[in-house]
Amino acid sequence: MSARLGPVAVLAIVLGIVFFLTPLIVTFAFSLWEGGDRYGFAAYRSLVGDPDLWASLLLSLRLAAETMLLGMVLLVPSMIFVHLKAPGLKPLFEFIAALPFVVPAIALVAGLSALYTGPAWLIGTPNYLVIPYFFLALPYAYRAIDVGLSAIDVRTLTDAAHSLGAGWGQVFRLVLLPNLSTALLGATLLTLTIVMGEFTFASVLLFKTFAVYINDTGSSKVTEAAALSLLSFVITWAAMLGVLLTGRNTTDLGGTH
Repeated sequence: MSARLGPVAVLAIVLGIVFFLTPLIVTFAFSLWEGGDRYGFAAYRSLVGDPDLWASLLLSLRLAAETMLLGMVLLVPSMIFVHLKAPGLKPLFEFIAALPFVVPAIALVAGLSALYTGPAWLIGTPNYLVIPYFFLALPYAYRAIDVGLSAIDVRTLTDAAHSLGAGWGQVFRLVLLPNLSTALLGATLLTLTIVMGEFTFASVLLFKTFAVYINDTGSSKVTEAAALSLLSFVITWAAMLGVLLTGRNTTDLGGTH
């Protein structure tokens, strides 16, 4: 039986909705302005016909996918190993995962540029951004996967699979990954949100991602910049809604056991 909200709670919710929606409504209205008292969708038509928009958007989406893949390949096996074989290393892993919170983005990209020269096919392409993006998304992806691993009995599942004759590859592929699907989806959506909105790395390294395109557009086309801001907001909140829904599904499934 759900408790009824009191008037103070209802007022707080209404004020919160007004607080968050008012800037969006004003931004949308401004994006429709065509000069004087004329309003229309000229800014949106201009953006749709701009090939730079699609190039930057596709670049950011591709970098997000590559960052997600790198994160899954590096994080998932190592975190499963820590949970199974070396739980004493977990504090060290948590410390490393938290470092991007305290290291400024500009210092991180400067350090990577100075210390990592690497092959020309990587340094001279936007794929180089995957490296700093991985570190930027590390705290969020680590925490999402760690919560997923803590929610299941990794050792019992592994021992049970081994007792039935499964090898490590089968345990990882057929037992652990399906049970971590919700956590992995949350980690990928958080990574997508971070990569789509990241500006510092791409700007310093002179790559035109979606965030850089928004910034460049805002210097000369203000209504188009407002429309782009709304598009970025929609992408970000769609990803965050996915995280909330996957988290709720995990809670609901846990309550049914």
